[in-house]
Amino acid sequence: MDLHAKYGLRRVINACGKMTSLSAAIVGPEVIEVVSESLRHFFVLDEIQAAAGRVIARATGAESGCVTACTSAGITLGVAACMTGNDLAKVHRLPDADGMPRRVLLQKGHSIDFGAPLAQQIRLAGAVVVEVATWERCTADDLRQELSKGGVAAVVAVESHHTAPGGWVQLPELVPLVHEAGVPVIVDAAAQDLRFRELVATGADLVVASAHKFLSSTTAGVVAGRKDLVDAVTLQNRGIGRGMKAGKEAIFGAIAALERRMAEDLRAWTREQDRRVRLILELLAGVPGLRLSIDPDPNGCPFSRARLTVDPAAAGRTAVALTRALAEGDPTVVARAHHAKEGYIHLDAIELSDDEIRAACAKVRRILGAA
Repeated sequence: MDLHAKYGLRRVINACGKMTSLSAAIVGPEVIEVVSESLRHFFVLDEIQAAAGRVIARATGAESGCVTACTSAGITLGVAACMTGNDLAKVHRLPDADGMPRRVLLQKGHSIDFGAPLAQQIRLAGAVVVEVATWERCTADDLRQELSKGGVAAVVAVESHHTAPGGWVQLPELVPLVHEAGVPVIVDAAAQDLRFRELVATGADLVVASAHKFLSSTTAGVVAGRKDLVDAVTLQNRGIGRGMKAGKEAIFGAIAALERRMAEDLRAWTREQDRRVRLILELLAGVPGLRLSIDPDPNGCPFSRARLTVDPAAAGRTAVALTRALAEGDPTVVARAHHAKEGYIHLDAIELSDDEIRAACAKVRRILGAA
């Protein structure tokens, strides 16, 4: 069935990566098979969640885990869990959090907008967000001062390229500092599932990542961490989490994707990504006004992206104009343009076939007059 033709939708050559706005990821065949089978049967939902918890624990090194509707839901419910614990009466009261610890600390450089404000997702639980220090700088002393005021339910830390470029307390230092005050740490690791074990190993109490990014599953959030807090996250389904619950297709998809990840040769996967990046550079070699290079993933995931730096005088276009021209037409070529105003874009090859790489590079050459 051709859904593009049936509903009048443009085809997408995704050179941007695992982006929610582009439907996140192509779901892996193993995941499709498991999800398809799940749709034919009834299950006790709590039993599927328990099975997911066991798989998440094996895959991440955490005590336990659960599946939520998405990472954003996982963050809201993680904050709620830190406020209520496993007290059902408190779960039923939220977002009225009077009498509960409700202050949630967030380093100012982590107060990001990923398509919606992170601070808003925290406030949905009934919490009060306290942004600590400034965008440019947050120190351990700044955090200790806020922790000393009491009433802190959790500290939320973000692992993402969206954060401030530096000047804040890194996770390995943050976790023990916060634990000294008896406060849990929640990590927003939306697109960092490749680093799940590393992030759990910092001692963070809850780590939340997307199942639909590099795990290439159906839409879901994967929560890994302390068993008591994971249980409290699940308990939120009887309160504010009711509208954020994961269905069987999300839970089974996450299970299948994590099992595939555990069996995967990540070194071979990285070599394949490197080959695709080299192909981009070969196809764009010699384009006037275009300087080519390779950038590693800024969060330390095991892959790189092709960087296209545009010289407007020689190319006749800016990086912003190149991005817009690529996006025109059908198929649309969506580049990773987070730095277009700084003069460069990336072509992310992870969701590209070789044919799509050739088509995207041919379009770049045509736009810049080098066809």
